[in-house]
This record gives sequence, structure tokens and C-alpha cells, in this order.
Amino acid sequence: MRPTQSLQNAGQSIWLDNITRGMLGSGELQRYVDELSVTGLTSNPSIFQKAFTETSDYQTAIAAAKTSSPEELFIQLAIEDLQAAADVFADVHARTDGVDGWVSLEVSPLLAYDAQSTIEAAVEVHQRLARPNVFIKIPGTPQGLPAVEEAIYRGIPVNVTLLFSLQQYLDCVAAYQRGITRRIGEGLDADVASVASVFISRWDAAVVGRVPAELTGKLALAVGESVHHAYVQMLNDTTQQTIATSGGRPQRLLFASTSTKDPSASDTVYVEGLIAPNTINTMPDATLQAFADHGRVGRILDGSGGTSQAVLAAFAKQGIDVPALGVELQEQGAQAFVTAWQDLMQVLARS
Repeated sequence: MRPTQSLQNAGQSIWLDNITRGMLGSGELQRYVDELSVTGLTSNPSIFQKAFTETSDYQTAIAAAKTSSPEELFIQLAIEDLQAAADVFADVHARTDGVDGWVSLEVSPLLAYDAQSTIEAAVEVHQRLARPNVFIKIPGTPQGLPAVEEAIYRGIPVNVTLLFSLQQYLDCVAAYQRGITRRIGEGLDADVASVASVFISRWDAAVVGRVPAELTGKLALAVGESVHHAYVQMLNDTTQQTIATSGGRPQRLLFASTSTKDPSASDTVYVEGLIAPNTINTMPDATLQAFADHGRVGRILDGSGGTSQAVLAAFAKQGIDVPALGVELQEQGAQAFVTAWQDLMQVLARS
């Protein structure tokens, strides 16, 4: 049995953190579904920037486009890709009753700190995608969370992205629950899907050279396990029970940014260290293929938080302010997506 199948058997969904028109046309994405147990897909501005600039997949479509706006051209092409990907996962979505089989498209990262514009963009893109298994990705910044609540209230499935710290995750859950609670109060369907995407690997990259050797490579997994502990607690809290009684589902926890940045570390460390039922791990191609080749399903998180609090306390003793670092990482992540977006717009403007 492939390790990817074992991971799925442990209750964790595998989503691909990548998309290109080439993988759609060549059947590579379908092969991932058939052979590597992939049941969903995520995208972001950086992924599209690489797809547009490092492949020739889009040249014909760009030449045939009837718009001079780089942003509108991108949206058109991205929607075509995500519709095709959503169709690949349509059977998975139906078979799992909407638990899996999702794809994600992010609104413009320029809107990360503009709630009203984010809501408007989310509504427009969701309508244009016209697929039941598409998440609109909205950053979980302080300004983005009101847009998350409003989008959920309007019945738009949301992938809340750019979450790093425990507090950011908790704020995200609260926004989701407020949106669903508003729907329940108005007699609307409570079943609006959402995932909370918590970024993992960047934590360890951020403290390289700042902590002793015995703590190297331990911060990311400790943060991830502490968030999972909160996730398990959420599943049983009073608000979530009310949502469940009304036909709603919990917002699923998704581990993102799980590729290994440290060349001396295992290339599957952020997959093997965060295996948990009813969660998702979204992996770039290299990490997916590495895990399929030599990954191991060992310890499965039990929701207790394990030693995460002790590890986080050890980092605090070394002067690492984890909550403050989480804010910094979120800001850096938002800026990285803006940079990728701007680069992409320049490429399309020259096309």
C-alpha cells in the first residue's frame, strides 16, 4: 500500500498545492487522484505566478483573450483552470457528500486589508466559477475576517488562508461560526463549507539561527499541534454543537505550507508530524511525491496537544515571542502574495 493511501486511511485528506494548465491537459492531475489518493487542490497567487511565467501553457489562451486588463485576463484564465480542476474532483465531492473534492481560488491579494472589496470580489468570482466544489480563498488578516464572516453568511464556501498562529486560527473559527449562526438565525441552510489553512513550515524558517540546536525544527510542529488541539476542542464546543444540530458542519483544519525549507531536514517532516483524522494536508508536487515514495504513517495526533505547550514555552525562554512572530509571518505572507500578483500583472500586461 502506498503511504498516501495509508495517510488517507488514517483519516487525513491529501490535497495538491499546485495547478497548471499543463497538468490538467496531460492527465497528471487525474493520475494524482487515481494513484496518490489526492482528493482536492489549492492555489494561490505565487502558484499562478510560477505557472504563467515558467510554463508555456497559457500562450495560446493569452493571445486569444479579448481583454486588455491584466487582472481580468488573469481571472478569466484562472477561472478556466479551476473549473477544469473542479470537474476532475466532482466525483470525489459527490462520493464524500461534500467533505472532499474541493478546489480553491484566491481573491486578489491587494484586497487583504480591505474587507468590503474582498466581499465584493468573493461574490463575483464565486458566481463566475459556477461550480459547487470551489472555495474562495480569503486571507485571515484582521481586515479579512469580517469578509470571511460575510461570505459565509452569503453562502459562499471559504478557504481562510494566511493563518499562522493559534490566535489567528481561533479568530478564524469565530468568524466562520458567526457567519453560520447568522444564517441559522434567518432560517437559512447552515451547511456552508469552509477550511482554515494554517501555514506550517515558515515558522521554522523564521527562527533559524535564533535558537539552540535542540530546538531547531521544532517550532512549526508545536504550533501545528497546538492548533490541532484547539480544533478538536472546537468540534465539541457549544456553538459548534448548535451549528451541527441545525445541519451545519465544522470548519475543517488544513495544514498548508508543508514543504520542507531546511535541506538538512526530512522532506516529509511536516506531513509525518501532523497526521490527524478529519484534517487536510495540502502538499506541493515534490512533497506529495516524496511522501508517496518514502513517507511513513506513524504517530497520529490525538487532540491533546501532546508536548506542544512545553515546546512553545521553551521557545519563549529563548526570547521568541510566538504570537508576535505569528503576526509578522502573516504580514510577510500577505506581502509575498502581493509581490507575486504584481509580477504576474506585469507579465500579462506585456503579453
